[in-house]
Amino acid sequence: MSLLGRSVVLCVFILAVSASVTDKILKISLFEVGELWINSVHRLNTRFVDYVISLCDVYSPLFYVGLAVLAVVGYYLGDILFRPYNRIVTLGDLGYLPDGKFTKKEIANSVKRRRAVGDIPPIYPNGWYGVLESWRLKNGGVTTTHLIGIQLAVFRDEKGNVHAVDAYCPHMGANLGVGGRVSGDCIECPFHGWKFRGDDGKCTHIPYSDKVPEVANIKSYTTMELNGGGAYVDANGARGDHVWRVAEIPENGADVFHLIQVHQPFIAAGYDLTQMWSKYFNWGKHNWTASWSQMPKPEEHIGEIKLTHDLSLFGISLPFVKLNVHAFQIGPAIVYLKFESFFGRGVFIQSLTPTEPLVQKLVHNIYIHWSVPNFIAKFFMYGECVQVERDIMIWNNKTYAAKPVFAKSKEDSLIARHRRWYSMFYSKNSPRLTFQKNDMDW
Repeated sequence: MSLLGRSVVLCVFILAVSASVTDKILKISLFEVGELWINSVHRLNTRFVDYVISLCDVYSPLFYVGLAVLAVVGYYLGDILFRPYNRIVTLGDLGYLPDGKFTKKEIANSVKRRRAVGDIPPIYPNGWYGVLESWRLKNGGVTTTHLIGIQLAVFRDEKGNVHAVDAYCPHMGANLGVGGRVSGDCIECPFHGWKFRGDDGKCTHIPYSDKVPEVANIKSYTTMELNGGGAYVDANGARGDHVWRVAEIPENGADVFHLIQVHQPFIAAGYDLTQMWSKYFNWGKHNWTASWSQMPKPEEHIGEIKLTHDLSLFGISLPFVKLNVHAFQIGPAIVYLKFESFFGRGVFIQSLTPTEPLVQKLVHNIYIHWSVPNFIAKFFMYGECVQVERDIMIWNNKTYAAKPVFAKSKEDSLIARHRRWYSMFYSKNSPRLTFQKNDMDW
């Protein structure tokens, strides 16, 4: 509000107070006025204390009912204000149309079998992938995970460094991530006690032999921790036996028109594409502007997105949900999405990890200034989740158009530019998904 506006409000307030003051009140001495205020506050305080004491009658059933209500309210209030928002959705939970009496899992498997996959690009782009969130792996902790067609054993050594190695022991094939133990900077096989160094995968000790064979090694992957809590592995050159297709999710960043078609309906309408245009929610609308470009050398591996968001209810724009977004697609699978809002600055970090053909693990984390209340961050995260889940319903049911029919437009030209940019993450040795021939030539 401008200085002139504040002055007008102050004048109106003074006039209102002046009009309510009678001559009788003005004739009362200042000391007596103060005494009246003190007595009034004292009486109000006494009544409040007496009321609270009456509620604390341990012999009254109402006391225990009130106590139970306060406990429930306190629990949920604490959950909203202080506990992190952890929304986990698994394959089959959403993104498919119901089909009679079939379960969600059965419907998901059926769609996967019947869907035309299309002429997809190499299935695993070269780059860095998120393995897991750092807080899930304590010092001396061991776990196993699957990504880009490879089973990994991930462990944190006694110095706190994270290592990722091939999960299967070359001796007898035991999974090092299931029952394996950390010893120094090595992981010990749960089957026969062989120890493998995390840095290079070399076997350093066999408990029943003085000599370690030269070939007793497992593949070790370069790892790093960054972004305040993520462990990443460099998958360049990694090969699995065996993707939604990986390229289609980052491609959303350059697909500016889909923001109107998919993400304009009010988030209260949910993620179901068949319901989100309901007339009961058409009073709310998300408005977007967006652009995408490739950054110049030497950072040509980064795509830059500039985005604005505005929410209007009944045609009235709400200033406290306006967002100015500056996002960076770093390689094939990591996105930093920095935003400025009415409440302050923050960043979403998106990590995309292919676990097997046509299946991805997509993780979003939000970091926001400590002064912003936790429930505000939760609101932003909820909105992000609903919008992404709308995309999931499309990805789950679409085919990959290797040669799309583009219109002569700025919108489609951005998608074409993005595909050319993304192709840098493939090489001639990048693995492709092969299919059994399904025709009648037999």
